Amino acid sequence: MGEYIIHKDEKGILHFIINRPEKRNAINYKIMDGLDKALKECHVNSSVKAFVITGSGEEAFCSGGDLSEFHRLKTEEESYEMLRHMGDILTRIAFLPKPTFAFINGTAIGGGCEIAASCDIRVARKGIKMGFVQGNLAITTGWGGGTLLHKRINSSRAISLLMEASLNEAEFLYEIGFINELVGEKGDMRDLPLLKAVSTKTAGVLKAYKKQQLNDWDRTVMEKNIESEIRECSRLWALEEHHKAVDRFLAR
Repeated sequence: MGEYIIHKDEKGILHFIINRPEKRNAINYKIMDGLDKALKECHVNSSVKAFVITGSGEEAFCSGGDLSEFHRLKTEEESYEMLRHMGDILTRIAFLPKPTFAFINGTAIGGGCEIAASCDIRVARKGIKMGFVQGNLAITTGWGGGTLLHKRINSSRAISLLMEASLNEAEFLYEIGFINELVGEKGDMRDLPLLKAVSTKTAGVLKAYKKQQLNDWDRTVMEKNIESEIRECSRLWALEEHHKAVDRFLAR
């Protein structure tokens, strides 16, 4: 079994599973390629009704970028190439003309929260923790997740989460509206009543409702803001403060 799994069920739901539990489902270049492949399938396959992203195992949804790969990126230009690639993926998820779900089965840190922010609906297990912790590594969100977070919840709440850069329990994030639904600590999230209800609707109905949301978004402005976010992160990435912070983190 590879580092990711793409599976379309009999109801027309396309599941993308990050299958790196030994790395806490961290994102690497292979996962990026897999997400590219899954998104293309969503566009070309008319039988796909919705797109779900989750992580393998019970410990982590996604721990962000794989530092064992990405810490080798030292310059602004090197980091920008990676950040831009993942930023393009998150933008495509956000503007996918079909509903998207993040099934947050475990801890979500940094870029894992950015992936969650790109999805329309976020479902989390009770008790799990999540955090936009990038600030602790002397960088900002860099995949577009900060821009998307401001679209998902109240902007003052969003900037607080980003600047605090701390872990919060799913219950708190549900209270402020970032998590849409909480589920028990055990059981298959694919059995969620919400997803079952969605799967009974026609593809046309689901696309029409997604269009209502996207009609309220100015894609040109959002893409400009995401590009600015990526540029700022890549600038900070190249500074010594970031590299020292990552070294300290890896040495723990």
